Amino acid sequence: MLNNGMARVNNMIGNGYPGIHPNSQPCCPDHRGAGPYTGNVVPPQVSSGSAMTPTGTVVQIPPQFEQSYIENILRLNLGKPATFYMTYENNSQWNAKIFTGILEAAGRDHIIISEPQTGRRIILLMVNLDYIVFNEPLTYQYPGVIGNPPQQTGR
Repeated sequence: MLNNGMARVNNMIGNGYPGIHPNSQPCCPDHRGAGPYTGNVVPPQVSSGSAMTPTGTVVQIPPQFEQSYIENILRLNLGKPATFYMTYENNSQWNAKIFTGILEAAGRDHIIISEPQTGRRIILLMVNLDYIVFNEPLTYQYPGVIGNPPQQTGR
């Protein structure tokens, strides 16, 4: 449908929102009834992971249990001594290397340890990690389970 040479699509104005015009002055006869744009249009608050319908309604998704990732387990055990077994492919000097130190930090792609004897800090990449050995009980919270299971003592 044409109106004064300008097309209207689905009764939407200018930027796709009904009744909201991006300019304070109408640009054409079709937009005269929209009123001035005040800039006070604020989108609704949407929490991370929530969905929004095309009409702007926020759909709350029920909370899901966090998945267990190695960096989360390591973060629960910061400050503990551990031995880290690493493999480096295509390295002619050393293919596998063992690092021992205090677990300082853990991220999605890295681990930071400190060597108390030397004071050095070492950043290890998760991509090279084979496994980790702790010589003491671990703090571990499985997703959906509150607290730690009781530790077995003496076998």
